[in-house]
Amino acid sequence: MARVNLRQVEAFRAVMLSGSVTAAASIMGVTQPAVSRMLRDLQGALKMPLFEKKGSGLVPTAAGSALYTEVERSFHGLDRIVAAAEEIRTRRTGMLRVAALPALANGFMPRFAGTFLMERPNLNFSLFGVISPIVVDWVLNLQCDVGFAEVPIAHAGLPIVQMPALPRVAVAPEGHRLAEKQVITPEDFEGENFISLTHGSSSRHLIDNIFARHNVSRTLRVETALSEIMCGMVASGLGVAICDPFTAAEFSGRGVASRPFLPRIDFDFAAVFPPQRGPSPVATDFVNAFAEHVRRNVGSNF
Repeated sequence: MARVNLRQVEAFRAVMLSGSVTAAASIMGVTQPAVSRMLRDLQGALKMPLFEKKGSGLVPTAAGSALYTEVERSFHGLDRIVAAAEEIRTRRTGMLRVAALPALANGFMPRFAGTFLMERPNLNFSLFGVISPIVVDWVLNLQCDVGFAEVPIAHAGLPIVQMPALPRVAVAPEGHRLAEKQVITPEDFEGENFISLTHGSSSRHLIDNIFARHNVSRTLRVETALSEIMCGMVASGLGVAICDPFTAAEFSGRGVASRPFLPRIDFDFAAVFPPQRGPSPVATDFVNAFAEHVRRNVGSNF
């Protein structure tokens, strides 16, 4: 069998759609003789007639009608490929897997993701809330496309994008004496039951150093690895704490009062990407849009 080319198939389809060689030539932007030649070559290559002359027009044979069904199926598949390519180009399809520290994953990021995904209805999305060391491990092991972790990150060479730094806040039970203050300083914590993050975390180190420099003695009875647990304990009346602003905002109206804390202790975090490959376009869009969302919401209740 002689080789069939795409242009011949296009000519066949154009005739089937338009009902005449003249109209098909107009659709394809070629001359009528060119269409007739392509049809003749196609029928010769397939060794079967696809049309019969009827008056001044062409009528498809049974074989032609059957072939047209397959041609349309193929062209629709090609259209889907083109549409998929356009969606990929415009970052509206595919898969995005995100791992984020719990301070982000337990409220603020899901709300942002809802807006982000509304504009990308064909994008499949996964969000995992895990502590920062696990976020980094998952990024390194290609278990996610982008991670959000607290800095510093103990992996040299890991591509990162620094997110806007936000000040940590003081949190106390509603009705507590600290909740009556507009701004809270280290000295206000003197003698208070203080709920700490666990030893070894960079946040614990920063906060302890502030109180040490101000010679403030706290009663350290309770510690936890997660700020969500910390705020839950604050709400129960177990003590007071210094917390990231994301978690504090999630507990607003749930028994926890948050106030500005001075001197400022920043909550620093960054987006991290797998070093084995560059960030995907949709991952880059997600990170950039999330950073802008954080900037717009600094100082608000999120």
